[in-house]
Amino acid sequence: MDYRVLAVCFTLIAGSASAQDCFLFFCSPPPMERVEPLEPYEPPPVAPAYPRAPSYQGSPPYQDPRSYQRAPSYDPGVDRQYGGMYGAVAGEPFPVPAVQLSEVNPNYLRRVVSYPSNEPPGTIIIDPASRYLYLVQGGGRAIRYGVGVGRQGFGWSGVATIRDKQAWPDWYPPKEMIQRQPELRRQLSQLRSGIGVAGGPGNPLGARAMYLWAGGKDTLYRIHGTNEPHTIGTSVSSGCIRMLNQDVIDLYQRTPLNAKVVVLGSRVSDAR
Repeated sequence: MDYRVLAVCFTLIAGSASAQDCFLFFCSPPPMERVEPLEPYEPPPVAPAYPRAPSYQGSPPYQDPRSYQRAPSYDPGVDRQYGGMYGAVAGEPFPVPAVQLSEVNPNYLRRVVSYPSNEPPGTIIIDPASRYLYLVQGGGRAIRYGVGVGRQGFGWSGVATIRDKQAWPDWYPPKEMIQRQPELRRQLSQLRSGIGVAGGPGNPLGARAMYLWAGGKDTLYRIHGTNEPHTIGTSVSSGCIRMLNQDVIDLYQRTPLNAKVVVLGSRVSDAR
């Protein structure tokens, strides 16, 4: 036994400490150190990477391959450039949601282009072959909008005027259309002017419609919005000219009644 230990014990006893105290001092295990639990680790926030949208998936190519080019993979820069133009529209009686730009070929988004024409400013020129609508501005320029046009067998051409304009119009499909598509009957109800679909988000005419007349008669063709953005740039309609709702609202505001509308023939347009 270490004599230094005995010396300490005698010292403790001399100082009125008991032998039991001496035993506990030397034989008891040292007290455990208190360990505070760690807080859960939270890594510092990291700015999220800009999500890359999937590649453009459009409708089947137009029948004439000379006038249709499939869009490249979707570029997130399109959102930065056009996000404001195609955002949700406020102040409307029904919601106009933002366009999912990944669903639309960027070649068919609204822009000002060079477009020499002999037509006066304010004239609308529709080129079904390239699926573009031009609003002539004068000075060799035009506002160009992408459109959906009539599928094979439903195209038309000629000169018309805008005889009527309506916001959130009711839709009255012709009897011939109902015969071709009897499933439409499930959507129809009795409205003030006949059997049709009331204006609203589910109406195929979208947020605006402009009614084309020629020779003093309604052609039954319209320039109108759509709730199917992915159809812009394709040949899909029954002859009407369909536009993104944001685009048709813009065109509607710029176009007065009795504006001239020129619908070109089926040739491939050289204008871009």
